[in-house]
Amino acid sequence: MDIDFLLNGESVTLRGVSPTGTLLDWLRGSRGLTGTKEGCNEGDCGACSVIVTDESGAKALNACILFLPQLHGKAVRTVEGIAGPEGALHPVQEAMIARHGSQCGFCTPGFITTMAAAHLNGERSHDDALAGNLCRCTGYAPIVRAAEDAAEVPVPDWMRDAAPGAAALAEAPEGLDDLLKLYAERPEATLVAGATDVGLWVTKDLRELEELIFLGRCRDLQEIEVGADDIRIGAGVTMDRVYRAMREHHPSYAEMIRRYGGGQVRAAATIGGNIANGSPIGDNPPALIALGATLHLAHAGGRREMPIEEFFLDYGKQDRAPGEIVEAVTLPRSAPRMKVWKLSKRFDQDISAVCGAFDIEVTEGRVSAARIAFGGMAAIPKRARAVETALIGQRWDESAAASVQDVWEEDFQPMTDMRASAGYRLAAARNMLSRYLLEDLGAETHVLEVSP
Repeated sequence: MDIDFLLNGESVTLRGVSPTGTLLDWLRGSRGLTGTKEGCNEGDCGACSVIVTDESGAKALNACILFLPQLHGKAVRTVEGIAGPEGALHPVQEAMIARHGSQCGFCTPGFITTMAAAHLNGERSHDDALAGNLCRCTGYAPIVRAAEDAAEVPVPDWMRDAAPGAAALAEAPEGLDDLLKLYAERPEATLVAGATDVGLWVTKDLRELEELIFLGRCRDLQEIEVGADDIRIGAGVTMDRVYRAMREHHPSYAEMIRRYGGGQVRAAATIGGNIANGSPIGDNPPALIALGATLHLAHAGGRREMPIEEFFLDYGKQDRAPGEIVEAVTLPRSAPRMKVWKLSKRFDQDISAVCGAFDIEVTEGRVSAARIAFGGMAAIPKRARAVETALIGQRWDESAAASVQDVWEEDFQPMTDMRASAGYRLAAARNMLSRYLLEDLGAETHVLEVSP
C-alpha cells in the first residue's frame, strides 16, 4: 500500500506500507522521532499523542493505534514539530516550563501535543481535553494551570497545517456505493474506521489481519442530518461530533459521551463502530435503545432497518449478514425525560461497570410508558422489559422504585468480573431507577455538585 502525508510540515511518501503498521512504530523505528512515547499501547495513556489535521480540522490522536494508511492525505505533527522552525517554543511549552508541569518527563510529550491541539482549536475545557493523558508524578494542577496560561496566547503561525489531500486508495473506498461493492467482494475483510478497537487486535492480541477496508474516506457515512423530528447520524461520525450534536438535543446522553474514552479516542472512534462490534459494555447502545433509535443496515443488494435493540442477538453475535454494514442510526430529536448514567471505577476514560439509560413518561401522576436499557448487565446491551412492564400504571413517587425491586432479576443475571460483582451490578441498576425518580421529583442527585 502506498501513502502520502505531511510530517511536521514535510512531505512523506511511503511505498509498500503494511496496512496494520502503526504510526507510533514507524515514527520511533523508521523515522527516529522518539519523542512520541509508547506507554500502554492501547490508546489509554496518551503518551503517544500526535496532532493529525484533515479537512475537518486538527485533533489529537493516539499514534499507538493509528494505522499508517489512515494518514493518507493528512498532516501529522509530533512533539518534535511543536516548536517553531527557528526553535521558538510553543506557548504550551513555555507555560509547562513556567508552571513546572513535568517531573519524570515520560508523559510530557503527549501532554504537549494534546495541549497544542486544544490551543489550536480554542478549547477551554482543559480537564476534558487532558482526560486522555495520564500523569503519575507531577499531578494535573500545574499542567492545567499551564493550559490556562497558554490559552491567552495567540496560536503560532507554524501550527496551522493544511491537509494536502491525496489520490484515492483502492483499500479506502470514496463513498458508500464503492464500499458496499468492495465489501460484497471481500466479506471476510476487516472494516476499519477509527481503529480504536481494531488497533488493539493488533497491538494487544497480536492478530494478523490479512484484508482491511479503511472507511475514513467514505464521506457519506460521516453526515449528521437534523430534521424536524429525528436526527440521523452516519456510522462514520466520530464520537466527538456525536458529543457536540447531543449537547443541544440530549444533554444527559452528551454528558455520558464526555466520559467516553479520552479526547484522542473520541476524535477517532465512530458511533457505527461502537454499535457494530456488539460489545455488552458499549456505552452508546443503552442510550440509543432507551431513545427508541432505528438502525440502518446496507448491503450491495439493498438496505434494511430495525429497532436497534433487535440488532444484538447474543454475545459476539449481531443481526448483520456477510457484506452488510451499519450505515446510520436515527433517533428522536427530542426526548426531554431521557437520562443516561455511566458507572465506572474511574470517572474519566474508563470502561463501564454498568451504563443505564431511562426514558419514563408520567401521565397524571402515574407511569404511562417506559424504555429502560443497560450495558454491563447481560451478554448484550439489553432492555429491562419486565421492569418496564411492572412500572406501567405505578404511582410516580418513591414507592414506584420499591414496587419493582424483585423484578430486576427477571431481566438480568449479570456476571461477576474485575469491574464489578453480579450483586453490585443489580444494586446499581436498582439505584439508577431510584436516582431517576428522585431527580425527577426535584432531589439533588449529582455527586459532582454536592458540596459540604
